[in-house]
Amino acid sequence: MTATKATATWTTDRPWRGIMVATALPLREDLSVDLDAYAEHVRRLIEQGCDGVVPNGSLGEYQTLTDDERARVVRTAVEAAGDGARVMPGVAAYGSEESRRWAEQAAEEGCGSVLLLPPNAYRADEPAVRAHFAEVARAGLPVVGYNNPIDTKVDLTPALLARLHGDGSIVAVKEFSGDVRRAYEIGELAPDLDLLIGADDVLLELSLAGAVGWIAGYPNAFPATCAELYYAAVAGDLDTALPLYKALHPLLRWDSRTEFVQAIKMSMDLVGRRGGPTRPPRVPLSRQDAATVRAATEKAVADGHH
Repeated sequence: MTATKATATWTTDRPWRGIMVATALPLREDLSVDLDAYAEHVRRLIEQGCDGVVPNGSLGEYQTLTDDERARVVRTAVEAAGDGARVMPGVAAYGSEESRRWAEQAAEEGCGSVLLLPPNAYRADEPAVRAHFAEVARAGLPVVGYNNPIDTKVDLTPALLARLHGDGSIVAVKEFSGDVRRAYEIGELAPDLDLLIGADDVLLELSLAGAVGWIAGYPNAFPATCAELYYAAVAGDLDTALPLYKALHPLLRWDSRTEFVQAIKMSMDLVGRRGGPTRPPRVPLSRQDAATVRAATEKAVADGHH
């Protein structure tokens, strides 16, 4: 069944639905975390139509954070959002016990759900994947699985997702494979598992296939327009959604590229939302890529998107 705004909107009992922005983390020029700028960013995202935030994901450069920084980012997000249920921290780690501890920290802060990659230290097999998700689910918060076979080399196939859901380990999946055909197989094998858009550049296709949420990248720079796009798309309002999707796609497609963190942060800086540099090993965009992102961002601004 195609999603509608009534079923694809954030609610306290299903806080992983709606637009949950995978937040970029503002850094100062010395690469220290600017928590004040981050708090302001979270507040503005929610004020401008987004439903919640996902701190400590790949876009938040979690791999480069100290334990103290990572914990403080979650705490800052909860305080700024004004409602911990609107915060879905990423809890990925090399070890399952460490991921569970991050999920327990999220629960202590009052978060509504957590986002979890499969084991990412090696190419885990199905028993290891199922044990990993079961361990983190022990923390007691709803777990959203994150399928990113491009980076993790572990593919949460529709059949495996159905088993994880049957185990009681996940409530939803952030689908980042890029294969929109999977939406229909997931719906057949696990009809009660919520499908969340995991890549910005397949938003419209997955919305029409029944997605009830979007873990989003480019709303960091254009929250109001992206919110309008999402809610039009899940309502099947193609007259509104399709022109917006085409207009933003030159930017949305960066969410599926290796340089997505640098691109989104650059767009944020260009529209007056502090993004700042990235921590190594990420390096600045090449001159050509920077020019491409700049041109697309400036065009979006000139066209009235914000």
